[in-house]
Amino acid sequence: MQSFIPDTILPTTVVGSYPGQPKRTLKSLFDPLHFAVEEAVSLQKKAGITIISDGQVRGDMIGVFASKLPGIRGSDVSGRVMPPDQAITIKDTAYAARQHPYVKAIVTGPSTIAYGLRLQTRLYRNKDELVPDIASALAVEAQGLSKTGAVMLQIDEPILSTGATDIDVAKKAVATIAESVSIPVCLHACGNIAHIIDDLLAMPIDILDFEGCVNPENLASFSGKELKDRSIGYGIVDSSSPVLEPADIVRHRLWKGIDILGPERILPDPDCGLRMHTPESAYAKLARLCGVVEEVRQELGGAVKNL
Repeated sequence: MQSFIPDTILPTTVVGSYPGQPKRTLKSLFDPLHFAVEEAVSLQKKAGITIISDGQVRGDMIGVFASKLPGIRGSDVSGRVMPPDQAITIKDTAYAARQHPYVKAIVTGPSTIAYGLRLQTRLYRNKDELVPDIASALAVEAQGLSKTGAVMLQIDEPILSTGATDIDVAKKAVATIAESVSIPVCLHACGNIAHIIDDLLAMPIDILDFEGCVNPENLASFSGKELKDRSIGYGIVDSSSPVLEPADIVRHRLWKGIDILGPERILPDPDCGLRMHTPESAYAKLARLCGVVEEVRQELGGAVKNL
């Protein structure tokens, strides 16, 4: 099995987003959100997260990418979608990688982007026809992200569990991006994934990340599945509520995952992004996650490298 962090059991991570807090500084004259990126990176590290993100502080997950792709204006597809003329999130990911040895780069999935847009051109008869061009465009960004020092690339596809998109089209789109990079690829899927678990496991990915709190039935869907060398990102902290769960509840979820998946396969994380939380709530969630995981590591006789 792929080991992302040598000699580390249960490496913690995040799904990605963190509440951004702009601040007026000299640097903010050139980049109003630079401080927000710095703070997101710093607080993830302080909480004890093993594999951090850049915080995804620059806007909503669709608009951040769609706004930079030729052929898209606002929420409207007005022409053929092409690769971006300039880097989209590479600068922020590269910054995070200079601050911490283990960083995940993130792109929003092509199906999720496509279904968040309006078709205002006859070049595409439907949104599933749009997906491959978005995938090809994102593959260019993914290639740049893979050269920042990131240890993995995550593709966020929350729409897959809804049934709105053609899953076969989505598979090919994920493959277009995954096969364009040489680093491990993670797919994050929101919602109840039990009905599409086989489709997700058929994709060319190294990690499958899912919600284990608001959709606890997801965990059981892995029973009896051939996971091969895949790792599993397992949400054990509820990102949908600002309430800080007791450590015993988080601990119980983690042990249930260990019983089904084994400790060597799990990357514990929140269910989803924390962008809509207050900074205080987001940090408390991550600190609780890391605190519980460290206790379980000790019980398992494992360790985490001093980062």
